[in-house]
Amino acid sequence: MVCLGNICRSPTAEGVLRKLLHDQGLQHVIEVDSAGTSGWHDGEPPDRRTIGAAAKRGYDLAAQRSRKVVASDFEQHHYILAMDDQNLRDLNSLCPPQHRSKLGLLLQYGDSEIPHVPDPYEQPAAAFDTVLDLCENACSDLLQQLVKTHSLAAARSQP
Repeated sequence: MVCLGNICRSPTAEGVLRKLLHDQGLQHVIEVDSAGTSGWHDGEPPDRRTIGAAAKRGYDLAAQRSRKVVASDFEQHHYILAMDDQNLRDLNSLCPPQHRSKLGLLLQYGDSEIPHVPDPYEQPAAAFDTVLDLCENACSDLLQQLVKTHSLAAARSQP
């Protein structure tokens, strides 16, 4: 999950997907992470408003720390999902050509009528709830797609 500073949108998406994975017993099968295309907030926790809005819905983001996308991310991860077009363009410029097929937008999943997760940073508190709504919808669909595409239900039921 990738946004600009890795303190609002991408930590929210990471936290939502992490909880969905836990609820489905897939937390040891799928790894989820988040990063930013900038290093402005390296080492910082998510924005306090992000943590607060997420906590109200049962997501714990407090242990997350911001980091910048690094070259090894493109090799290690199978899906690299940006929150908006600008971050997707930035990822494309950083990504080696052989890994560009891994790049996409988070909201290509779910049924949102908008294509991007809006940046809530300079917006009223309600914007953080909108980010959660969008991430919950997209991450739920993403997880369904991952389970189907990679036959994870069968792998999960094996000892």
